[in-house]
Amino acid sequence: MIDRRLKVLRAIARHGTVTAAAEVCRMTTAAASHQMQAFGRELGLVLMEQQGRGVRLTPAARTLLAHGETLTAQWERAKADLAAHRAGDVGGRLRFCGFSTAAAAVVPQALERLRRERPGLELQLLETEPARSFDLLAAGDADIAVVVATPDIPPVTDAAFDQRALYDEPLDVLVGPEHPLVGRDDVALSDLAADPWICSNPGHAYHQLVMLACTSAGFAPDVAHYADEWDTGAALVSRGFGVALVPRLAELPHRHDTRRIAVGVPPVPIRRVIAAVRAGSQEQPTIAAGLDALRQACASLSMTLAGPG
Repeated sequence: MIDRRLKVLRAIARHGTVTAAAEVCRMTTAAASHQMQAFGRELGLVLMEQQGRGVRLTPAARTLLAHGETLTAQWERAKADLAAHRAGDVGGRLRFCGFSTAAAAVVPQALERLRRERPGLELQLLETEPARSFDLLAAGDADIAVVVATPDIPPVTDAAFDQRALYDEPLDVLVGPEHPLVGRDDVALSDLAADPWICSNPGHAYHQLVMLACTSAGFAPDVAHYADEWDTGAALVSRGFGVALVPRLAELPHRHDTRRIAVGVPPVPIRRVIAAVRAGSQEQPTIAAGLDALRQACASLSMTLAGPG
């Protein structure tokens, strides 16, 4: 009921190029470009202008997007109202997407509750980076995203999404068994400014978190090794190749001899975990049930978040 080309235009606005938007929307660059040209001709407007290697949306296109977001949110609310006319629990599908330990900490528990309380509901979880999760939401390929808040995700003011905080998770220092700080109850992050660091590759959410945490503590970390998997990172830490930051809820392999130490001196690094849905969709019965199951799963985390595990 809403022109599908608005999704392509929204993707161009988010990613800055037709090529990136086409990839998100699962079409060729030529097809996306053709759709935008045809859309503009139908409206009698210029929607895009070339800007370097990317494109810039015109003021007319920004106005069109604003109306498109209003229409999309209203359609999501309409689907919520229409659900009241269906008899009983007709099942359906609820698709979660999320990032690594943020998803692992609460989504499986929420899925278990939903399976028990709504057996007719088809459930799915796709592990993705935070920015990609919002692309899936916008495209209608996911219903609820559970992600870490990073600079790459849309701001909370973005009218296309409804975002709500689930919990704040401290990041602990991970060191090897022979590290001089072993035995301390807590440390300042700056105590490790001279250490070599182990971090995920640039472009990943965890890399951003570590860089921001260390910068806030007054130093730029000397990254000696890059590891995207906790298994690899913990193996390097256990053998004295560097130190790392780990989310408190992350479960590390027991075969690697490491020590967690809380950061007790401000600034204490944390990551905020949020749930996001398409604006207007939060009252749809299946999505509302999913958000409620997430809230209940998060309520059980308080003890774990209180101290290193």
